[in-house]
Amino acid sequence: MTEAIRADDHPTRPGGAARAPAVRITALTKDYTSRKSGTVRALDAAELAIAEGEFFTLLGPSGSGKTTLLRLIAGFEHPTAGRIDLAGRDVTALPPHRRDVHTVFQDYALFPHLTVEQNVAYALTVRGVRKAERLARAREALATVRLDDHARRRPAQLSGGQRQRVALARALIDRPALLLLDEPLAALDRRLRHELQGELSRVQRETGVTFLLVTHDQEEALTLSDRLAVLDHGRLVQTGPPKDLYEHPATAFVAAFLGTTNLLGGDTAVRLTGHPGTYSLRPERLRIAAPGTPDATPRPGERTVPGRITGIAHAGAHTRLTVRPDPDGTELTVLRLNTTALPDTARPGALVHLLWHTDDARRLPD
Repeated sequence: MTEAIRADDHPTRPGGAARAPAVRITALTKDYTSRKSGTVRALDAAELAIAEGEFFTLLGPSGSGKTTLLRLIAGFEHPTAGRIDLAGRDVTALPPHRRDVHTVFQDYALFPHLTVEQNVAYALTVRGVRKAERLARAREALATVRLDDHARRRPAQLSGGQRQRVALARALIDRPALLLLDEPLAALDRRLRHELQGELSRVQRETGVTFLLVTHDQEEALTLSDRLAVLDHGRLVQTGPPKDLYEHPATAFVAAFLGTTNLLGGDTAVRLTGHPGTYSLRPERLRIAAPGTPDATPRPGERTVPGRITGIAHAGAHTRLTVRPDPDGTELTVLRLNTTALPDTARPGALVHLLWHTDDARRLPD
């Protein structure tokens, strides 16, 4: 994937000229007003830059503002305040058809009476492109999503994943500068969703089109993105590469929403880390060992406390355990990869040593 930029970075072309981001939003705000609830701020002074050719994701729970932001960029909504630039051009007041942007929705929106090929070529048909050219381009777009052998079928003859790939081909037929994806995989089952995630990543790399994905699926965001932004109650909380956000969350909300974590505070934080404050400690960074065994001896840089197993949940490739440090009442989650069998001594009620490296307890800003 392409190298990500920060909002204040300015990549340059060989001649030295600055290259404008594919998307730049400045102080973007959106309010909704109704008689029942009054004025609700769905997006609050958002600032963001997305690089050309980047796979960028907006991640957040329902109501966080991510879909509102996508609709503002697409032109389906008008901002209350702020500015939207696409490739250096102010498009804030332009309608959707005057922005070089296409959108892929969750519901596919395919015409059931048209063939796959005709669905993909529909936009070119409306523009009056000659039949031979539009069909050739439709076949090329279908080849991109590996469905060129399904050109003569109708949507009803396709699986859900295939229909979503047709919708993707239709959006890519004229290679837009920006492709917006509004939870496109949310309706698919887990296996199919994983398969389509791989397809999205491959297509983005091969076409070089800037992708902006909206999702509430943390694994999807971590897997696909060059960079991502986490939203909460209309505010952009943190932006950066997935690994940076996962390893160095800026807030307790980001730590808890982006994966699973143990949030330590108060007396628990002091006891486990030796310092006051609020900390994020990922469950996969914790390990347990039976008392008196070599694994119970702390390695360089590790801390350890005794504890008691309070629960065990087997989940295929890993086992999730809950451990209550004695005598503290706060339960911690431990994630153990099942590369070896769990010892018979590891059962609810068993005494164990809980160990982790001191650097893995990430202090969160006050």
